[in-house]
Amino acid sequence: MRARVLVKPKAGILDPQGQAVERALPALGFAGVRNVHVGRLIELDVEDPARLPEMCQRLLTNPLIEDYEIVEADCAAAGNGGGGGGVGSGAS
Repeated sequence: MRARVLVKPKAGILDPQGQAVERALPALGFAGVRNVHVGRLIELDVEDPARLPEMCQRLLTNPLIEDYEIVEADCAAAGNGGGGGGVGSGAS
């Protein structure tokens, strides 16, 4: 199975990259943008998707400061990485 792990800072954790993007967008003419968070996307092929949460908790994320969401790549919208097909979440 092809999976995507979406990682972002937990609520309340300082996100300096997100803050920088939030300040820069209006300067570039993009008004009305708030609550920007910058994270990362990890794509991987796994034989046993049931082990993905363990992989996230032990290596792929820092569970103290990051949340994650596991998405089946086959279910995600083609080309833009958007939407649906979630198979798990590390959000607390």
